[in-house]
Amino acid sequence: MHLASLPTRTAVLRGRSGEQDAVRRLLDGARDGSGGALLLMGGPGMGKSALLGFAAEQARGFLVLRTGGAEAERRLPYSALHRLLRPVRDARSLLPPSQSALLLATLHLGPPTPAPIPAPSPALIPPQPQPQPPVSAPAPGSGPVSGPVSAQPPAPAPGTAEGSPDRVRSAEQAGDGLDVAAAVLDLLAMLAARKPVLVCVDDLHHLDPASRDLLLFAARRVSGDPIVLLFTSLPPGRAPSPGDHDRASCDHGWEAGEVPVRVLHPLDGTAARQMLDDLVPAALGEEPRASIERLAHGVPLALAELAGSLTAGQVAGTHAPPASVPPDGRLWRAYTRRLARLPSATRDLLLLIAADPGLDILTLIGAAELWRDDGTTLPAGHGHVLDLLEPAEAEGILTAADERYAFAEPAMGPVVYAGASLARRRAAHRLLARVLDQDHQRLRRAWHRAAALDGPPGELAAELADAAETAAPYGGHPEPFVALERAAELSEQGEVKAARLASAAHHASISGHPQRARALLARLSPLAVPHEMRGQAELLRGNLELLGGETGNAHDRFLAAAGWLLDRDRALGVRALVRAAEAGYMAGDHQRFLAIARRAAALRRPDDRPATQLMFEYLEGMAATLRGRHAEAAGPLRRVLCLAPRVDSPALLVWAGAASLLLGDDASALALASRAVESARGRGGGSALPQLLSTVIYAEMWMGRYGSVARHAVEGLRLAQESGQHCTAGHHLAWLAMAAAVQGDKESCRAQATAAIEVADAHGLGVAAALGNWALAHLDLACGRVADAANRLHGELRHGHVVIRVMATPTFIEAAARTGERRDAVAALEVLDRWVGSTRSPDRLALAARCHALLAGPGASEELFRHALDLHHRGACEFETARTQLLFGGALRRERRPGAAREHLHSALDTFERLGARLWAGQARAELRAAGQTVPPASAPAAPQASHLAPAARLAARQEHIARLTAQQAHIAQLVAEGATNREVATRLFISPRTVEHHLRNIFAELGIRSRVDLARLLS
Repeated sequence: MHLASLPTRTAVLRGRSGEQDAVRRLLDGARDGSGGALLLMGGPGMGKSALLGFAAEQARGFLVLRTGGAEAERRLPYSALHRLLRPVRDARSLLPPSQSALLLATLHLGPPTPAPIPAPSPALIPPQPQPQPPVSAPAPGSGPVSGPVSAQPPAPAPGTAEGSPDRVRSAEQAGDGLDVAAAVLDLLAMLAARKPVLVCVDDLHHLDPASRDLLLFAARRVSGDPIVLLFTSLPPGRAPSPGDHDRASCDHGWEAGEVPVRVLHPLDGTAARQMLDDLVPAALGEEPRASIERLAHGVPLALAELAGSLTAGQVAGTHAPPASVPPDGRLWRAYTRRLARLPSATRDLLLLIAADPGLDILTLIGAAELWRDDGTTLPAGHGHVLDLLEPAEAEGILTAADERYAFAEPAMGPVVYAGASLARRRAAHRLLARVLDQDHQRLRRAWHRAAALDGPPGELAAELADAAETAAPYGGHPEPFVALERAAELSEQGEVKAARLASAAHHASISGHPQRARALLARLSPLAVPHEMRGQAELLRGNLELLGGETGNAHDRFLAAAGWLLDRDRALGVRALVRAAEAGYMAGDHQRFLAIARRAAALRRPDDRPATQLMFEYLEGMAATLRGRHAEAAGPLRRVLCLAPRVDSPALLVWAGAASLLLGDDASALALASRAVESARGRGGGSALPQLLSTVIYAEMWMGRYGSVARHAVEGLRLAQESGQHCTAGHHLAWLAMAAAVQGDKESCRAQATAAIEVADAHGLGVAAALGNWALAHLDLACGRVADAANRLHGELRHGHVVIRVMATPTFIEAAARTGERRDAVAALEVLDRWVGSTRSPDRLALAARCHALLAGPGASEELFRHALDLHHRGACEFETARTQLLFGGALRRERRPGAAREHLHSALDTFERLGARLWAGQARAELRAAGQTVPPASAPAAPQASHLAPAARLAARQEHIARLTAQQAHIAQLVAEGATNREVATRLFISPRTVEHHLRNIFAELGIRSRVDLARLLS
């Protein structure tokens, strides 16, 4: 069943806002009496015809005339003009009789008119029935004609031979090219006198030359009339590049002259994603979505046709996504027409490139030589091989870079491959297997041998599986999970087949393809699977459930996996127990964690390996922490850190990082988490990165590195969204909200915190919800809404997640102390003291000392504040140091010691301004004014005064200002520079378009620029 039978939504134009604005401006100008023309140029499927449709929809009150190029009619002069004017043939009566008769004779638009026709000069009658060279003639009062005007003879009447006397008489009646062009322009002007006119001309490159030249002639002369001419065309022999805007010169054999040109480029990632959202059901998973986006490469028609070809299984992710655009589609036909124009030897070489996208030029030459020896038409010699690819480059099909050829439009490669016969494809694979003979090419060689069926299936499957298991990193051709799936298909039923499917699922999961992993695991069910393998499959299913945010299902699967594995693979069984405990932790269900920790304690052995010991110690330390027994937790947590240098698994390193955070050693936690991230990147474990980055962010939060928090959260959110990881997506949204709260970005904070809480509520993620509420409480406190902050955290501290409960306690105590809720604040401080006392962190000890100062009486608070500042100066978090200075300065001012207060308040203000924490800076200014200090308002950042600088110095000056953008601003600036609209940016970052506009104003002011164009140039 294809998507055509599934529910779909109506597609709208995406990523073409600039072109749409240009069309609107032309139409508005025509309504005001001043028209114009525009040529939209782009490759097949770029949406040129859709923009013509958009123009027709916008042209309310216009007369809309349409025509288009047809290859079958290119040899018929004026055929396209005939199609354009036939609907208004009765309007010939508006013209003088001579022009009306001329159009009749030239275009055969209606019954003959008896008006006399002046005889043209015999010199203008061509002696042979073939087109004459273009003739230029001056327009009255306008100087030379700006482009060629064809003087070709008219098309023969039906049944009239190309060289017959009737054909010559028709040419005698038609007049010269300028007369016909003037008559057409006058007819359009007469029509426009009644209502504005829109002329839509599709596929200008396919128009017959006579019609094309006359329409371009008119396009260069309509600026004073309410007429708009819109043309579309393919690029001239090559794919346009981003620098080709306003390029009017073409090598189609004609020129647009003064007609403005706008080049359509592939849609960016945001627009492509939105277009898919318009076209397909919401059930489409991230994997098929990403596969379609990669294959379509921003070509709108490819996106539409691929979406329309999806089956229900492909939407659900249980079947592989489409490998090519559908063979019955427009894009396939357009590609095959272009390919058919190439020499057969060129198409042979393209097949080699399509069969192995990673093929380098030297290997391509080697394969081509072998193929020539096998009897193809390829000529001899190295140079000839590359020469044969020049037609494909000239046609815009191939590009060359980094010693490799690649298809300019990725969707064309699969068309080349699928369009070849099975025998030719197998021959290509066989040749590639022969030339890929290096050790590092084992996987590619085995893949091509299997594709060619170049041996017994069992032997090919074993070779392919062995090569896939040892291949790294991911991202090459083929990916290991694809190779293992193919090896399983070549294997006989039994344990070997099951093992290869299970391994394929494992590799699919860690490379960021969870839906494919689930589909591969589903194929295990009918097979005979050993108990150990069944346990491994359950462990993998649990991982997939946890990443997808289904914490309850994940917990049950992990426990089932542990039951299968503990007696067969002890280390893997213990890992399953830790993962089950983590699922409970993510959901905020501490009792499940504690129950698993008790079970694990009974399983310990003295001879366990370091990795297994680390997991047992981690469970014991975390369990004590969740019970609030922080002193008891310190021992096992320190033993985790002692074992960390002896392991290299990213998961184990992250657990060691968590232990370090609980001990208050933030620098070690950051180092361990960063090491885990680098290890995962090196292994190609893309699916683990969002969760690993979350641990990095925990450490950065404690160290006050909010810029890094936002940058890592942006990356983590993107990766989590791409791989369908709702759990970690919620965490990263909450971290973005916290970074926005610190920087005083109220709208972004609320939008992202709300999104995090919604994700958490939908999937039972207690940690993400707690983080989102903490971010909102921090924002309330920064805005002076202390009662709101206290109320928001009141329930969180009683029933929320224990770790976040402790982290948010200083925020709650500050708000509660200022609202008079002393009893609740004292109870919260007792919990904080127990944890802080078990650490050696000066930053945490400083926070506790500050809380004691806030709850102390007026006479006792000063010593506590000074003690807190002493501890802060030994720590790493400048932001919290400034917060303590602000609170201390406020307390001194209220004790009527303004001089002492101003010293601390000035220091706090300097830090807040340097960190971009504008709401807190506003509080510091207010306190300084209350202390009798005149404080100027916050000044806008100075724009770079670079007009007197050399280009290199000017660039350096602006780059310095770019570095001053917040992480959120920098990310928005990059997206906008790549062409994303405000709405597209808002969708990506879970904020409103109005917030994006607010950020852009600040970005422009910071960088000293005025427009998106300036921003694109600066960041290019």
